[in-house]
Amino acid sequence: MKSLRNYSIPFTGLALGKHHFEFDVKDDFFDEFDYSLVKKADLKCQVELEKQETMLLLDFHITGTIEATCDTCLAQYPQPVDVREQQIAKFGDEDITEDDEIITLSKNEHELMLAGLIYEYINVAAPLIAGCGDAGNTQYCDKEMIDKLNNLSTGNEQNDNTDPRWDVLKKIK
Repeated sequence: MKSLRNYSIPFTGLALGKHHFEFDVKDDFFDEFDYSLVKKADLKCQVELEKQETMLLLDFHITGTIEATCDTCLAQYPQPVDVREQQIAKFGDEDITEDDEIITLSKNEHELMLAGLIYEYINVAAPLIAGCGDAGNTQYCDKEMIDKLNNLSTGNEQNDNTDPRWDVLKKIK
């Protein structure tokens, strides 16, 4: 957790207006999170912080690549990521539980930890169904693995059709 301290912004000494911060998000960042979907990455996170009298406006822009596993052929490939998100942090003592997009900062806080937000934004950007090529296009997949999968799937169908136990069960209807 000590390396996650690098992903914080001390906002108490900042003047009103816009400020820019940049963070490198590499493999060691994801090692700090147990059960992370993303294990390897090479990302740049740019944060534009606009400090106002009563709140902080944060604009995130995360670009780079994460290492993903193709769901079709199980090959590792670099998945491009381009994330743009906005977060609001409001100064006050009461918690705003109705809106998840607003962080409440107490008077005692002097820095804003961004590691959790960056982690969430990257994991949400990871594709649910990962593929080497475009959706449904297996031309970029590992040809050898695709051939093995095709052979296994056609072999099982032939065995199912010739198994006499299934034929007997089908007659029960």
